[in-house]
Amino acid sequence: MKEENRKYAEEAYEIVSDAALKIGSRLPGSEGETKFHRYMQDKLRAIGITPKEEEFAVSPRSGIGGLPYAGYAGAIISIACLLAFELPTLWFGVAFFAILSTCWLIFSCFLYKTWFDMFFPQEISRNSYGVLEPENGEAEYTIIISGHTDTSWCWRHSEHAYKYKDSLRGVIETYAKVGFGAVCYFLIVFFSIFMAVIQAITLFKGANDFGFSMFLASPGYQVFFKIMHFVPLVTALGCCFVAMWNDPHGKNASRGAMDNATGIALSYEVMKYFKENPDKMPKNCRIIDLNVGSEESGLRGSMYFAQEHKGDELIKNAWNINIDSVADKDYFEVVIKDDWQGCRFDTDLEKMFKETFNELEIPSKSKDHCIHNPVGGCDSTPMTRAGIKSVTFAAQNPMLTYYYHTWRDMPDRFEVETVGDGFDVVLGVIDKIAAFQEANGYNGPQKKAK
Repeated sequence: MKEENRKYAEEAYEIVSDAALKIGSRLPGSEGETKFHRYMQDKLRAIGITPKEEEFAVSPRSGIGGLPYAGYAGAIISIACLLAFELPTLWFGVAFFAILSTCWLIFSCFLYKTWFDMFFPQEISRNSYGVLEPENGEAEYTIIISGHTDTSWCWRHSEHAYKYKDSLRGVIETYAKVGFGAVCYFLIVFFSIFMAVIQAITLFKGANDFGFSMFLASPGYQVFFKIMHFVPLVTALGCCFVAMWNDPHGKNASRGAMDNATGIALSYEVMKYFKENPDKMPKNCRIIDLNVGSEESGLRGSMYFAQEHKGDELIKNAWNINIDSVADKDYFEVVIKDDWQGCRFDTDLEKMFKETFNELEIPSKSKDHCIHNPVGGCDSTPMTRAGIKSVTFAAQNPMLTYYYHTWRDMPDRFEVETVGDGFDVVLGVIDKIAAFQEANGYNGPQKKAK
C-alpha cells in the first residue's frame, strides 16, 4: 500500500467495520440493506456530493436465495415416487412438478432470469449513487466504480466447516454435502420423467408393442425397477442437504465485511480521493460511485441500473470497475467471465488490471491474476450486456471457504493493508483508462448493447 493513500485505506476499513458490526446483515430488500444505503448517502453528502436513489422491486427468494426450495422439491418428488410405484398414473403429476421445479432452478437460480419473480414475495430494494463531474463540465466518458450493498443468507455447510477449516475435512464438509444433494435432486428428477414416459407408452401402445413389452420384461429393466424402489429414500436424504443450504433467518445472515462492504467502501474512497484531489481527476471524465442493491438475489440491482439508464449520458462511453470482495491478500485477481451467465467481460480492462498488478508487484495464487466466475454471477454481466466496458476486481480465495457467505465474514479476518492495496489498484487502472481515452480521442471502441 502506498503511504500517501493510507488515510483512504483506513477510512475504507472503518466503513467495512461499521457495515459488519453496527449495521450487520443486509439481505436483499431488507432494513439492513436500506440502512447501509443511507449510511453511504450520508458519506457522499459529507464530501459535497448529492446522492441519488432508485427503488425497484425484488423477489429475494425467487433466485439463488431460494435454493432450499429445490431441496424441498426434491424431497417431495422422492416421496411422490414411492407412492407412484403403487399408483402408476401419479407419475405424470410427479414428472410435471419435477420439470416445473427444475425450470425454475435453472432459469431463476442459475441463469438469473426474472421470469418467476412474480410468484414469490417481493421487497423494495434500491440502488444509490453519486456523480462527480469534471471541473470544466465537459464529460466525454464515464467511469463507474461499483459494489453491492447486500449480503447473502448464511450458507450452513460453509459455516459448519469452520471447525475443520485447516483440514481436508473442511473441504469435504463444504462441497461433498451439496454435491451429493445436487446429484440426488437431478437423479430423482430424471427418474420421475423417465417413469412418466414409460407409463405413457404403456397406456397408449405398450400392450400392443412386442418390442416394448420385451423391454419391460427384460432382466435388466426388472433389476433397475427393483433398485429404484429404494433410491428415493436416498435422494430424499440427499435433498435435505440442499434444503439446509441457506439459513432462512436474517439474523444469521452474512455480515458482509469482505462481501461486499469492501467494494462499497473502496468505491466511495476513490470518489473521495478525486473530490479532494481535483488535479488528479482524469481529463474530461465523469466519476460515479454506484452502490448496487440485491446482487445476491440474482444481480437485480445492476440489471435495473443498466435498464434504467440505457441510452442516457451516464452510460455513454462508460467503463465499469466492479469491486466485489477485497480481503484475501494472496488472491488479487480480475474476474473476466461469468461462466453460468455465458458473459465474457472487457478485454481492455482485463489487460489494464493485469498490468497494474504487475506494476504494484502484487502477488497472487491465481493463475495470471485472472479467474472465471464458475458459478453464480457478478454485477459486470448486466453492465457488459448494456454495452458498458466492465470487469470485476476481487481479492478473494475462490474456494468456498468457511467465511464465504456466512456470518463469519467479519473485518477482523483481514487487514487494512489489503484494502489499501485494492485502493492503489483501482487508481492505477483509472489512470490507464484515462490514457486509453485520450489516445482514442475520447471515443475508444465500444461494445454494442445486446
